Amino acid sequence: MSNPHLPQPTNYIADEWSECRTIPEAWNLDPNTGQPVHRAVTTSSDDVERALRHAERSYGFRRWDDAASEERAAVIERAADVVEARIEDIARTDALTSGVPIAQARMVAQFLPHRIRSSAADLRTIPRRTALEAGGRDVRLYKVPWGPAAILTPWNGPSFIPAAKMVSALAAGCPVILKPSEHAPSSAQIVVECFVEAGLPDGALQLVHGAGDVGAALTGDHRVKIVSFTGGPNAGRAIARAAAEDFKVLQLELGGNNPALVLDDADIDVAADAILDGMTKLNGQWCEGPGKVLAHKSLVEPLLDALLDRISGIDIGHSLEENTQLGPISNAPHFATLQSRIDELRAHGASIHQPAELPTLDGFFLSPTVASGVDASVATAELFGPLISLHAVESDEDALRVANADPSGLDAYVFGGDLDRAIEVGSRVLAGEVRVNGAKIADLADGSAQSFWGTSGIGGHAPGESVRVFCGDRVVGVDAPDFPM
Repeated sequence: MSNPHLPQPTNYIADEWSECRTIPEAWNLDPNTGQPVHRAVTTSSDDVERALRHAERSYGFRRWDDAASEERAAVIERAADVVEARIEDIARTDALTSGVPIAQARMVAQFLPHRIRSSAADLRTIPRRTALEAGGRDVRLYKVPWGPAAILTPWNGPSFIPAAKMVSALAAGCPVILKPSEHAPSSAQIVVECFVEAGLPDGALQLVHGAGDVGAALTGDHRVKIVSFTGGPNAGRAIARAAAEDFKVLQLELGGNNPALVLDDADIDVAADAILDGMTKLNGQWCEGPGKVLAHKSLVEPLLDALLDRISGIDIGHSLEENTQLGPISNAPHFATLQSRIDELRAHGASIHQPAELPTLDGFFLSPTVASGVDASVATAELFGPLISLHAVESDEDALRVANADPSGLDAYVFGGDLDRAIEVGSRVLAGEVRVNGAKIADLADGSAQSFWGTSGIGGHAPGESVRVFCGDRVVGVDAPDFPM
């Protein structure tokens, strides 16, 4: 295996690449070995101000007409072509920053051009002007971009989430300031390089690096009109408080401890396969993964045995090895968080099961873990890793009561032999999306519309609707003074 190397992160501000400010004695680490891969960086307040001024200047009426929309669609399609040529580069970078095995990272990277092109297609099919029924008067509904958009993205989807959010905003016509996670900045930088190479209009896209202080400077600024953020609930609350000052438009995806309800007629193998798939996909580092498994009391022991049997056979290893099934946790802070979650569950009386064999590497490796025998009321924190808690319930109603007592609001799972019954139970879980007998990442259907309920955030997802998030409605028309109310 070649020695991994990642380039030093660089800002893209006011249509020029510029050096970031390095943080003394701080490094981004290879999660496989704990060794440095590049210096940790931030963006100075002067450079953040330059980016904000440039974004504000770049927003104007001339960008909203049909010709400008077609120009953006063409640029987006060229960017997809450039991304397609760099898929392997993106996949390796994802694997080195998120810890996700290269085979999985490659599958995600290969989907990027399709996701980017879909925004170009949306831009061409979503009408910017629609005539409204108005009793013979000329009244038109305009889709107008909200304005400069601050996009803050997490380390667990280091290429896909930045690409998906920023291409939606660019298609809408919002000038974008992108700040990727300080723990995984390199993949987003590659994606930005691809869009710059495609020939974006001046001011359409800027990239700044740094931690929460840089994000706060962006999201709290009056020139930013919409914030799209995926991350933790504490940062989400801080963004929401700052946004309240000038009532910014928000899209916040904050995750949660997603429940999985295993009904008394569930197939143990189906449930065990899907739960293991969900808790190990992307190393369990995806906000929609299963967390709190609520199994009928008659199935707890056989389900536990089935899970442990499967876990013991998983190949855990270096994220750049082709045969690795589970890689390391992305970064040291989150590795410590997961260890503390396990310690908390153990302190509450849980039995901790970790049967997988770990590699002889000095990275952030963790066996897929099942915590059993603890009351579900203490298992409320988001786990966000190859870790679940397993709890016995008495009935469907009991499972629903526990699932909805502290709702995740984002995703949920139901496993059952009677599909009508399982879907009916799923319809009563307080979550934006409920998967029955599976744990795939892809949306359930083309028409899926997933809201973020409760503490899982504000807004939602919907295929084909992503561009609309960054637009507001404006109605313009003839008003007849004598028209009856």
